[in-house]
Amino acid sequence: MQAPACTNAPACTFPFATMQSHGVRIARSHAYDWVALLLLIAMECVLNAIEPFHRFVGEGMIADLRYPLKSNTVPVWAVPIVAVIAPMLIFIAIYIWRRNAYDLHHATIGILFSVLITGVLTDAIKNAVGRPRPNFFWRCFPDGIAVYDNITTAVICHGDASVIKEGHKSFPSGHSSWSFAGLGFLSWYLAGKITVFDRRGHVAKLCVVILPLLVAAVIAISRVDDYWHHWQDVFAGGILGMVIASVCYLQFFPPPSDDKGFWPHAHFRYISDREEESRRRRTTEMSNSDSTAVVPRQGETGANTSRTLDAMESGT
Repeated sequence: MQAPACTNAPACTFPFATMQSHGVRIARSHAYDWVALLLLIAMECVLNAIEPFHRFVGEGMIADLRYPLKSNTVPVWAVPIVAVIAPMLIFIAIYIWRRNAYDLHHATIGILFSVLITGVLTDAIKNAVGRPRPNFFWRCFPDGIAVYDNITTAVICHGDASVIKEGHKSFPSGHSSWSFAGLGFLSWYLAGKITVFDRRGHVAKLCVVILPLLVAAVIAISRVDDYWHHWQDVFAGGILGMVIASVCYLQFFPPPSDDKGFWPHAHFRYISDREEESRRRRTTEMSNSDSTAVVPRQGETGANTSRTLDAMESGT
């Protein structure tokens, strides 16, 4: 995996910005972005605390919601590890190899925006829709004894309140959306780093890019296998996560098919600023040099004039 050859000779001579030299400066320049991330975390906490909409579930509907109440094949705590922490370790490895603080910072903040925006949208939709999970019957009636309203035939749940609350959060799948938000971002990132779209036909590169998406798909499918989600929930969650990941990646990085797809936009702005600074310095030095060359030494003009007049009077 190699970076494309530098086509701009002056830019090649500039050292990359490291975390030691530019880390604090880069973080300060994106202070508002970090504040926005904190607000997204707060919104996520609020959305998880509020009660979702309880969609009507009648006696005639419960037959489709009697799937077993199983434990999660992929625990909730494992999703951030796979979809966020693991990609960040790859970002750090790229930084150790190439020493580019802009790349590390923007990849990190980009994936955090991707998963947090996706998480907020997912939980907001969950609460608004209130779709019951496939295992809703056993959440509602843990003893297996169903109780219905005599008039409306609506279920009268007598299970644990927190378990019932989660039972109304089927659409869309949070595991699916988070997995595709984080691993989808990683897939975009790897596509740029290994120049998968260099038109040289290396299919092995494509396999590397598809691997994170395969992991995300397996996590999503497990939600259907565990009877925690309907297939529509998983499909919608995957699409939502992938769309947000794509938008967040392209906010910080050029498309992988671009000639400059290896580094973030900010890296090239840094190079451009360094070139402009170098150009101004050279111009100033040249101006000072020219001014020194044309200014005569003190008394030189008067001496030349005197010698000319003496020559004219002597007729020489």
